[in-house]
Amino acid sequence: MTDRYADRARNFAGLCELLLSGDLRETHGILPWGSNYTFLMSICRDEAEALAIYKPRRGERPLWDFPDGTLCQREVAAYVVSEALSWHIVPPTVLRGGPQGVGMVQSFIEHDPDQHYFTFGRQHRSQLQVIALFDFIVNNADRKGGHCLLDSSGTIWAIDHGICFHTQPKLRTVIWDFADQRIPSELVDDMTTLLDRPGREGTARALRELLSQAEIAAVFKRIEGLVRTKRYPEPGPGRQYPWPPV
Repeated sequence: MTDRYADRARNFAGLCELLLSGDLRETHGILPWGSNYTFLMSICRDEAEALAIYKPRRGERPLWDFPDGTLCQREVAAYVVSEALSWHIVPPTVLRGGPQGVGMVQSFIEHDPDQHYFTFGRQHRSQLQVIALFDFIVNNADRKGGHCLLDSSGTIWAIDHGICFHTQPKLRTVIWDFADQRIPSELVDDMTTLLDRPGREGTARALRELLSQAEIAAVFKRIEGLVRTKRYPEPGPGRQYPWPPV
């Protein structure tokens, strides 16, 4: 699989190991903008220390259209798909126990909170093309502008994927810039490679503990449709934008 974003992934293996086995020690508080309990934590292992986002399952708000207690798993599944495509746009994310029970633990991205999708210039167009395509693949029902974080190196990270992977079309996003445009050929190549037997089987295996069989099958069906049309989807009927947009 092509790996144009290998610089983002260079330390991912070590970060995932830290997230899985490190000690979640200090709570820096609950982040106020999430609808579910979201803690900023220190995580430590030997001499390594970092900040991490911790979203425990018991703090998830029940939703009528998603099974209870699965949002943290969907966050991890989004990371799995991002890595399987070699796009590396989701920060390292794992499922593990913590002070409030099992939940999602994700590397915290240092970013400018005043920067988001609605403030980005055209220099970030290619990165947003990847995120827009990714959101259709994972069927993201809540891509707000503030769910795109810009770090000091100019990298855009995609976060908050708790309500993704529904089997029915649920795409709600602020990123419709590329609707009905041709998908860049290198992104089509990445998806095509994932559909090859080794990529498909490995990704399905990794998702098996996180999603239902029907949800996994829907992921591959959406990718197959994109590879066939080679075009970004257009907004369909119903509400296609999240609220609030930021």
